[in-house]
Amino acid sequence: MTHIVFYEKPGCGGNARQRSTLLAAGHTLEQRNLLTTHWTPQSLLAFLGPLPVADWFNRAAPRIKSGEVRPETLDGYRALDLLLQDPLLIRRPLMQRTDTGARHVGFEVAAVDAWVGLGAKPASAATLEGCASPTERCATPD
Repeated sequence: MTHIVFYEKPGCGGNARQRSTLLAAGHTLEQRNLLTTHWTPQSLLAFLGPLPVADWFNRAAPRIKSGEVRPETLDGYRALDLLLQDPLLIRRPLMQRTDTGARHVGFEVAAVDAWVGLGAKPASAATLEGCASPTERCATPD
């Protein structure tokens, strides 16, 4: 199977479910802290660049939920600046295959299945992004 560098928010239940899905499919993971990784504009754009700017953002981030940050109103330069200043805003997980270097953002099940394969019975949900329920809370990062 594939070895994947998996950038996550430590303590996040959604990321735990995503990791579990990948491991169950036989992949191996190198977990990295998305919040403490030294991102540069180039390293972050290597993941996010192919997507529309609004899709760069974690919709569950407090600044987005409160309306303080509205991704649809941002151009790429301002969006990138915000993401570099506040990594909680970055859509997660960010993943990179070590065999090909191919990158992927988020965890829409069909897209991840097409990217690395999730086995004969991938998770039935269309997406494993975000929290499973509105009451779930992720651990506070160290």
